[in-house]
Amino acid sequence: MNKARRFGLFLLSLTVCLAMLLPVLNASAAESSPGVTTDADTAAKLGLLLGDGTGVSAAYLGKTSTRLQAAIISLRLQGKLSEAQAFTETGNFKDASLVSKSNQAILAYLNAHAELGWNGTGNGNFNPLVSITAQQFYKVLLEALGYKSGTAFQYSATFAFAKSKGLKNIAGAAELTNADIATALVEALNAPNAKGATLFAQLQQANVIAASAVLPTGEHIGLAAAAKLGSYLTDSKGRTLYYFTKDAADLESCQGSCLQAWPIFHADQLQVPASLNAADFGMYMRADGTMQTTYKGWPLYYFAKDTAPGDVNGEAVGGVWFAAKSDYAAMLGTSATLGNYLTDPNGRTLYYFDKDTAGSSVCEGTCLANWPAYLATGTHAPTGVASSDFGVITRTDGSKQSTYKGYPLYYFVKDSAHGNVNGQGLNNVWYVIDPVAFKGTTASAEVKTYHVDIKEYSFGTGPLTVEVGSKIIFTNYDDMKHNAVAVDGSFSTPLLAKGESFTITMSKAGTYDYFCEPHKKFMTGQIIVK
Repeated sequence: MNKARRFGLFLLSLTVCLAMLLPVLNASAAESSPGVTTDADTAAKLGLLLGDGTGVSAAYLGKTSTRLQAAIISLRLQGKLSEAQAFTETGNFKDASLVSKSNQAILAYLNAHAELGWNGTGNGNFNPLVSITAQQFYKVLLEALGYKSGTAFQYSATFAFAKSKGLKNIAGAAELTNADIATALVEALNAPNAKGATLFAQLQQANVIAASAVLPTGEHIGLAAAAKLGSYLTDSKGRTLYYFTKDAADLESCQGSCLQAWPIFHADQLQVPASLNAADFGMYMRADGTMQTTYKGWPLYYFAKDTAPGDVNGEAVGGVWFAAKSDYAAMLGTSATLGNYLTDPNGRTLYYFDKDTAGSSVCEGTCLANWPAYLATGTHAPTGVASSDFGVITRTDGSKQSTYKGYPLYYFVKDSAHGNVNGQGLNNVWYVIDPVAFKGTTASAEVKTYHVDIKEYSFGTGPLTVEVGSKIIFTNYDDMKHNAVAVDGSFSTPLLAKGESFTITMSKAGTYDYFCEPHKKFMTGQIIVK
């Protein structure tokens, strides 16, 4: 081969390689990660949160916070923790033995210093391992700022007074975790104390925080709560952030006048609540070079008609705009050809299998490898889609799978990106789900399905009469786990937690008595198959 030909082949190979690389390079240029810091990172860096044996880990952040932890934090904020740890005087709360020796010294210190406000819970007890509420912890922070309960504010008005000082991000938490504690600590750093200085400056002056430390910069993502919406994302001023369902198909679906009504949200640096995953935030470069912040792959927007913090006037506008949340069980995508369809919270399309029947999956083996089962971590649905329509079944191998209106939900392995719908119509059995139009599968129309609702420790009254081939869906609505086991061993469900379902098929005629194993003395039922 002559040199000219070899050089020509080299150029051809180089051209092919570059062509293969260009889409990757363009994609990486379009999307990148902003500087994101979680409240847990900040609280740990400043020494306000120390964690346990593994430090401020994900496991630690997920644990429920206790009265003892709150008391320790209170002492640290007042610069009294070292003094408390070295306390040796006798006299303590009756239940001090519930904690370690070092923590017993702290409880003894609190017992001896009633002026610090930790006087116990009555009968000489402190209840150190009892969980603490958001109201109680905000009281701790307010008193660290110099606002005494009963003087500056009444305990019943703690949330309102805390909000007036900029403390609001954990107000909607039902039970505090250490992640919530981290978020409340960081938001309190900018709060004004009774003398007009910030808590951050106060802690630096008291040598609780190093003089060289600096407050985190950038936009602080907040978590607001509303009765109908639950928890949703806001900017640092409390303005609601939104998703646009048409962005599933094209991240720049909002153009021109749309952007005037729905301005983009962008911040180079983000401080996010400890309960959120920093990796879920990113940045997208729009075609005009403008940068836009994304959450779970969805570009974030404001709504121009939200004029005050807490406004959610953009929720469900046109059926395509929804508040950004961290706990969606599913989201909606919208395309010109398919209309609205269900996606996971990250915009990956969800499908149903037309051969499935309500409450059970027939997709196994190779099928399941190509169509992985979807299991939601969140519980909320966009406005207009009922959260109660989402459930969970137990598959034959014991694993869990989310359902919509009783039907199992799947991914498609060839959907590699946000908004892909490559599985739609495949083999005439795989389809996306329009939550309004979806009525069930063809297979379900051919099989009769019956429901046994387990409520108040009962399978219901009287025997259930069904036809051969019928499916029976057991669903538990009690807080206690239950199962259903046939006396003759012909069927057995796993123990079902609240909200979980399991389906059996009655293939033979006969009378089947059954019971719940944990409560077999009084929880019995009967199925008659004709």
